[in-house]
Amino acid sequence: MNATTANTDPCRYVFRPREALLGAQMLFVAFGALVLVPLLTGLDSNVAFFTAGVGTLIFQVVTRGKVPIFLASSFAFIAPIMYGTKTWGVPLTMGALIFSGLLYVALSTLIRFRGTNIILRLLPPIVTGPVIMVIGLVLAPVAVKMALGLSGDGSQQLMPRATALTLSMSALLTTVAVSLLGRGLLRLIPILCGIGVGLLAAVGLGVGNWEAVRAAPWFAVPGFVMPQFAWEPLLFIIPVTVAPAIEHFGDIIAISSVTGKDFLR
Repeated sequence: MNATTANTDPCRYVFRPREALLGAQMLFVAFGALVLVPLLTGLDSNVAFFTAGVGTLIFQVVTRGKVPIFLASSFAFIAPIMYGTKTWGVPLTMGALIFSGLLYVALSTLIRFRGTNIILRLLPPIVTGPVIMVIGLVLAPVAVKMALGLSGDGSQQLMPRATALTLSMSALLTTVAVSLLGRGLLRLIPILCGIGVGLLAAVGLGVGNWEAVRAAPWFAVPGFVMPQFAWEPLLFIIPVTVAPAIEHFGDIIAISSVTGKDFLR
């Protein structure tokens, strides 16, 4: 489902197959982050899925469905969460992340009364652009290791290198080819096409434990952890919250530039 901004009623939702397909691609793009962050930090993936879904629904209600964006895990939190869980444990780290959420509430309140101009003055595109680039480039080594069949930290060989390269390169080359040579709707979903080709290649090579997929429960309660609070992790998380805030504003600006609509306003 996607919101229509052309209608006079901003809260009215209509189903459009084209937008639904684009939304599916955005979901699969975010799916990588939602899986990767818990895997690297040792947290529960189901909690990441659940909170991302709830957070996105709340965001769409608050913005009246005007901003086509999906909220997922931020790569900027990976290193701090890994350090926090090793130093203070999961409950205190979760408490620090809740505190970072309260900081975002305070930031949104400031914007509510001062307007978005204060953000554009403090975080112009020349600042948000490099920050987003750095966040992505920091994880480039992880992507290379996974493309070679290694675990995210490079400690384990999960599948033969030749098989891993066949799968990763088929998905990558398909994505690039569709982006450059595709026409019409096909050109708008290059990542979805790459995922599809990679999946077909995996089936053809007999890669993947499909029995585990069939045996998995359709519905399960996420493994929530009761948060705890202490001053040291709270103070540690304060400077970390700046990067994801910049990343979020950068995403809004990027979507605005692509669609030609000022979603930040």
